[in-house]
Amino acid sequence: MKEIDSSSNECIQVEVVKQALQQNEKIQIIDVRSKEEFVNNHIPEAINITLAEIENQIHQIKKDCKIITACGKGGGRSMDGAKLLKERGYNANWLCGGTNEWLNLK
Repeated sequence: MKEIDSSSNECIQVEVVKQALQQNEKIQIIDVRSKEEFVNNHIPEAINITLAEIENQIHQIKKDCKIITACGKGGGRSMDGAKLLKERGYNANWLCGGTNEWLNLK
């Protein structure tokens, strides 16, 4: 398995994250979309902290985990969220293809 490398500023492939979760790696998935988007569909393991709320809700984010941010398609809001978290000292990357890719991958 490819190790999740959070030192790069690249997104992480859905398959890599799913495999890491199956191997019980400590990962926290944060869906940075709006509450409405989250309720409509989301990654089962994800918690919802909107991009605008990350600063105020940072106490909910685990420092001892690999953080994967997700949005709808991956690379917009999730990239911004991962960048902000990295600046705060978190081990963070964003999910390639976002929630849509995750839910469509069988």
